[in-house]
Amino acid sequence: MTARTIADALIEAPIVTSFTKFGYEARKRLAGWSALDGYDLTDHVIVVTGATSGLGYAAARQFAKCGATLVLVGRNADRNKEVVAELVASTGNPSITQVAADMGDLRQVRQLAERVLADHDRLDVLIHNAGALSPERHEAPDGTEATVASQVVGPFLLTTLLLDRLAESAPSRVLTMSSGGMYAAGLTVSQLQMPPETYNGTEQYARAKRAQVTLNEMWADRFGHLGIQFHSMHPGWADTPGVDASLPTFSKVMGPLLRTPDQGADTLVWLAADDEPLGSNGAFWLDRRTRSIHKLPTTKRTDTAERRGQLWDWVTGAAGCGVPDLEPSARSAGSSS
Repeated sequence: MTARTIADALIEAPIVTSFTKFGYEARKRLAGWSALDGYDLTDHVIVVTGATSGLGYAAARQFAKCGATLVLVGRNADRNKEVVAELVASTGNPSITQVAADMGDLRQVRQLAERVLADHDRLDVLIHNAGALSPERHEAPDGTEATVASQVVGPFLLTTLLLDRLAESAPSRVLTMSSGGMYAAGLTVSQLQMPPETYNGTEQYARAKRAQVTLNEMWADRFGHLGIQFHSMHPGWADTPGVDASLPTFSKVMGPLLRTPDQGADTLVWLAADDEPLGSNGAFWLDRRTRSIHKLPTTKRTDTAERRGQLWDWVTGAAGCGVPDLEPSARSAGSSS
């Protein structure tokens, strides 16, 4: 074990040091990270959902600076167009377009996929970043709880619809922005959608994020042989409009310790641009290193092969799509990648 690995483990143990800007800065210095501006993404087509604010906007701006061809996805077309204009003006990159789509509306997700396939003959990176923590329960048009619809079902459908194009563009990548909040939730299918009488926005968000990282591993197991890298990550605690709106007390108390959006998005951009992530598949990342998807024995006990199979079957049905059910590789349930 190297001195750098030992130091990283010491930073990782206490959540406050690991998730805040102090963990980011310490790891950056210890590992001597390469600067994101040094990556050339010319001719790379990247789709980013939730790209008009916070982490998605920070990542999109960096991708634009690196010369990528970008498709920005947000719910509001007018806001999308404003962001496109801002990025073109600030980066000088004209290859930026937008598609208005709500990731919780499956009809709009299908239309988004149609646009991407019609406009681009390759797809190098698909980034699932859309989604927010809602203190009140809402439902998507199909009746699915909105958090689950936008962060689990919608991304699953979009990946399915774009899978062939991703395979044709291999080596390609599907990246999911998860959250450290998922560490508090076990894997559940029957209780994935919280009912109105017991709904808690923070808990619902954590359950959805747990499902995201589990599905990420399962996508890698089933379709990694196509030359597609599936990775998920969490940004630490970042100061974004979403955090301010959904967790105002947390944002106020932790404000001085929170990462900037650029710091929170760093690993996402690195996963899209660097060659190192091509050496693994299905991993969960924080600050450019793989991490376990479990910190608590209670959540690890819920992560069984049977429950994973139930999750895959449920989300396939909820998305209304047929995904080839190929035999998974030898990855064991709940592996740390």
